[in-house]
Amino acid sequence: MTVRQARWPAYTTAVLFLGYAAGKAVYAAQGKLGFPGGPVVPAADYERYAREMMDVAAAQWMAAANGLLGAALVLLTVTGAGRRVPRALMLLVLAVALAGVGAGAVIMVADGFVGIGIGWQWHHGVIGIAALGLLAATTRSYARATRPGHAELTGRS
Repeated sequence: MTVRQARWPAYTTAVLFLGYAAGKAVYAAQGKLGFPGGPVVPAADYERYAREMMDVAAAQWMAAANGLLGAALVLLTVTGAGRRVPRALMLLVLAVALAGVGAGAVIMVADGFVGIGIGWQWHHGVIGIAALGLLAATTRSYARATRPGHAELTGRS
């Protein structure tokens, strides 16, 4: 049986990851915590973050790099280069990414729809659900298309 891989979830997820990286880079350059369009981070949190964790700009640059890595990861699921990565390793890395995105999505959804005091709004919760759903669809599509004994059809979907 031949399975045709859906590529649109990976491309859409890559755009989301690149948007995340761009937002984090903007805030890194400004030395700000948070995300453009997200809740305002109180001034006291900056000092505590720098004291207990790391420099705010460094943390934001690392988050921007994670966004770029996420985009590269999902694009690997639909390219020939990605097919050269062992399937088990790719699925493990995708599972780790799903856990990370899932953790962020849970917080955005809980705060956006219920309100836990962070400041995310309902539309942020919708974005969290969409991001998690798209990454899950990317993972599922890759897993189905790379099952042993299942060759992928050529073409786009």
